[in-house]
Amino acid sequence: MAGKKKRSQRFYDYSLLFTVVFLTIFGLIMIYSASSYKAQIDYDGNAAYFMIRQGLIALGGFVVMLIISKMDYHWYARLYRLAIAVSWILMIAVSLFGREVNGKKRWIYIGSIGFQPTEIVKITVIVALAALITRLGRNVDRLAGLVRAAAIVLPLGAVVAANNLSSGIIICGIGFVMLFVASKKKLPYALCVLAGCLTVAFAGPLGHALESIGLLQEYQLRRINVWLDPEAYPDSGGYQVLQGLYAIGSGGLFGKGLGESIQKLGFVPEAQNDMIFSIICEELGLFGAISLILVFMFMIYRFMLIASNAPDLFGSLLVVGVMAHIAIQVILNIAVVTNTIPNTGITLPFISYGGTSVFFLMVEMGMVLAVSNQIKLEK
Repeated sequence: MAGKKKRSQRFYDYSLLFTVVFLTIFGLIMIYSASSYKAQIDYDGNAAYFMIRQGLIALGGFVVMLIISKMDYHWYARLYRLAIAVSWILMIAVSLFGREVNGKKRWIYIGSIGFQPTEIVKITVIVALAALITRLGRNVDRLAGLVRAAAIVLPLGAVVAANNLSSGIIICGIGFVMLFVASKKKLPYALCVLAGCLTVAFAGPLGHALESIGLLQEYQLRRINVWLDPEAYPDSGGYQVLQGLYAIGSGGLFGKGLGESIQKLGFVPEAQNDMIFSIICEELGLFGAISLILVFMFMIYRFMLIASNAPDLFGSLLVVGVMAHIAIQVILNIAVVTNTIPNTGITLPFISYGGTSVFFLMVEMGMVLAVSNQIKLEK
């Protein structure tokens, strides 16, 4: 009937959900493949040690994701000030009481359970900026609005970067992308990107200049030198880079076969962590690497679809923040493994071993699915 009212039903992005499931399962397979040799040596012959730990945490995160995805995401906006306060408390706590690993305090332990507070800070920045930009409206392009946004992102990014440079870069990158999307003035952001590219292009002389005036630590300058010429440091900083490149090069077009990597047998340090992409390239070849990148691109596409159809600006910005986090981390990890940028110790989302990372990634996916669940489809 012509006079009959249109009914609407809520949308739920099952394509994104299945993508998350696929990446998590694929990650578990690759963690087992990359870590089985090390696990057998370090954990009394238990080749599946790392995979089992990651799988249990991922399963718990998946349940949390499904719960969050059915909740109203608008209540996040009322808690963002509390989230900022908690983030500061955790970062101060990790600086004072955190457990030192490889010379850096990044972990807080409550009994036998440890986590990295930087993952909570990433979510805090996404929620806080989404709430602030929504309140600012058109004022986000004004100086006062940018200062308020910077007051959230930059101090947290700086305190994180003091012990974890890569996470500090990601936090600032998330803020940059969210402000870029919300702003009507794109030129300043384009100039910032240009400045970043020039910084990478002239990283060598710039690094030496900053080190001479004390703004760059010696180990950070060493990373730049290793990046520029890894073969000059084959037994120190360049070892991991060179072994990763050997793994990528030996994989060829279709790889040596799943589980057949040679470089994971003690040559690539911590192959199940930051360098797992090199093992993927060795075992599955260029075909497998490109296929994985395409899956991540499909995930980004789903984020864009949800953001563009979100019922309000706050929901859209939440999705943009999560999209920025995933995209930046994937790009930086692959760039590090292929020696396109200096080594900064960044994990590959859903793939690399790391319980804190996968759990809070699941929380972020729950937030995105919660936004998708509020999209109404007219019949």
